[in-house]
Amino acid sequence: MPVIARFYGLIIKMYFQQSEHNPPHIHAVYGECIGAIDIQTFEMLEGDLPPKALSLVREWIGQHKAELLEIWSTQNFKPLPPLE
Repeated sequence: MPVIARFYGLIIKMYFQQSEHNPPHIHAVYGECIGAIDIQTFEMLEGDLPPKALSLVREWIGQHKAELLEIWSTQNFKPLPPLE
């Protein structure tokens, strides 16, 4: 799973497989915690990210939503800037 961004101890990844399921989402890893977050609704689909980490991921998705949806639909990987 390619890494799209790293910031504040979070690692953001996305699967690149033809069989990937919808809705479009990213995977966030924070220490031992993992979460799958919907790119369009910002909802955590599954996982156990702490509230502060989830808040940071949602803020980052908001800044890069269009780029993330493009990556999802084209499967053309590109790293994105971290949250600052």
